Amino acid sequence: MSDSVITENIANKRRGLMLVMSSPSGAGKTTLSRMLLADEPEMVMSVSATTREPRPGEENGKDYFFVAHDRFREMIDNNELLEHAVVFENRYGTPRGPVMQALSDGKDVLFDIDWQGTQQLAESAGDDLVRVFVLPPSINELESRLRKRAQDSEEVVQKRMAEAESEISHWAEYDYVLINNNLEETYADLRDILNAERLRRRRRPGLSEFVRTLKR
Repeated sequence: MSDSVITENIANKRRGLMLVMSSPSGAGKTTLSRMLLADEPEMVMSVSATTREPRPGEENGKDYFFVAHDRFREMIDNNELLEHAVVFENRYGTPRGPVMQALSDGKDVLFDIDWQGTQQLAESAGDDLVRVFVLPPSINELESRLRKRAQDSEEVVQKRMAEAESEISHWAEYDYVLINNNLEETYADLRDILNAERLRRRRRPGLSEFVRTLKR
């Protein structure tokens, strides 16, 4: 391998980033996340730890890290979690170790968490964090999408609509806001955000050494 190729590889070596995507249910976040994971080999999905029992077909370490309540409390006490919350009497949290290892390896980690989890990550992740909030084009369109999915009862749809206003009120806490009126256009914007954030100087530790070679 030539010296020029080696120095170019050094320049392009980068630290991964933590990409958080939040939105009210029905805005398109899950679809966008799946598209991103399918197209980006350098991106992995964050795997949460939880105290709930595994559901049929779920695998430990792939879908969740299934842990006992006592172990989860130890993880909190030992600062092993980047964020954590209680949902329907079960605890959920993001283990710090696997995420930090992925970032060090140059992998990007995708998070599907709400605004509360994002606030906790902002305190613990620092410059590694990139926050994207996905908005629907209108409240009427949001409700229409929820109904078209035909996955939820009328009661659940109304509950999700009631929660949407609270969730949307946190939009200003995010670095980027996408209005998902057209899925393909929104996805293109999301890819642009990802590519730009990957090129930030602070995420490319090899640049200093590369620049020194240019001065010799």
